Amino acid sequence: MFRNILIPLDGSRLAEGAVSCTLAFARAFGSKVTLLRVLEKPQHIDSPYPIDPLDWNMSKREVRAYLEELGSRFEAEGIAAEFILKEGEPARRIIEVIRQAGIDLMVVSTHGKSGLSGWYAGSVLQKIVMRARISIMLVRAFLHGDGDPSVRFLFNSILVPLDGSKRSEFALTPATSLARAHDAQLILAHVVPRPEMPRWTQQTREDVELADRIVERNLEEMGKHFESLVFRLPVEARTLLETADDVAVRLHELVSRKKADLVVMSAHGYSGQSRWTYGSIAQTFIAYGTTPLLLVQDFPKDAIELTEAEAAAAEKKGH
Repeated sequence: MFRNILIPLDGSRLAEGAVSCTLAFARAFGSKVTLLRVLEKPQHIDSPYPIDPLDWNMSKREVRAYLEELGSRFEAEGIAAEFILKEGEPARRIIEVIRQAGIDLMVVSTHGKSGLSGWYAGSVLQKIVMRARISIMLVRAFLHGDGDPSVRFLFNSILVPLDGSKRSEFALTPATSLARAHDAQLILAHVVPRPEMPRWTQQTREDVELADRIVERNLEEMGKHFESLVFRLPVEARTLLETADDVAVRLHELVSRKKADLVVMSAHGYSGQSRWTYGSIAQTFIAYGTTPLLLVQDFPKDAIELTEAEAAAAEKKGH
């Protein structure tokens, strides 16, 4: 499913926390790996002197040696690897490589050389995630960033949120491949939202009974659908059916309660809005998730609409 995996690196230990995860994914999917480093020229605002070209070339040689050494780890595991060295603004160059090199999955640490912060993801990553338009694996640096990148990355429990749509089931193929490769428990989860009732008046008994019937009907139908899914999957899977007022909140609670160490989900569900890179539930897991997250992009790259900001920038550039 994932033929070419990109791992952006900045030379920091935090960014290297994604290396072992990339190895695990490359083994599971038989993928080629592309190592990318973007060298950003330092901005010496207070200095009247230009960057020393000798120092800059030395830096590039050191980075090449670093990427070659990392690539040798993948080659030692029988995984084809190559490296790309770019210069410029990191987010922009990473997006360019994604679009030019046929990348279909990016594995990336949530933080890099700027260090851990109170945010769940660094600023550069946030830019990349919103514009990459491919599947992305987020490795939480506050969980794995200080580990030895040569240590094998193992998953024990994989949770897949499903909303009953075909789009959400795009996540099942990679999830089952990973579950098989890691001998992990696969959990399929669906949360039935309680229907909205009039808020400006007190609910009657008829209102409550109607809401209960709708919930029971949804639970019954999703239960049947889960039975069909589990029967067709190539690995064993458990199912969870729950009801909640807020679907996103309950899904995050399920991840914690079931001790899932990987969440695999489709970028979109029933809404399937191509105007946005991710649906609302996926966005909560990007912003607030506390476990590694594999987001499977269910739209082709060219089907996702440009944001107004992107369109305006592209138009200005064209003039």
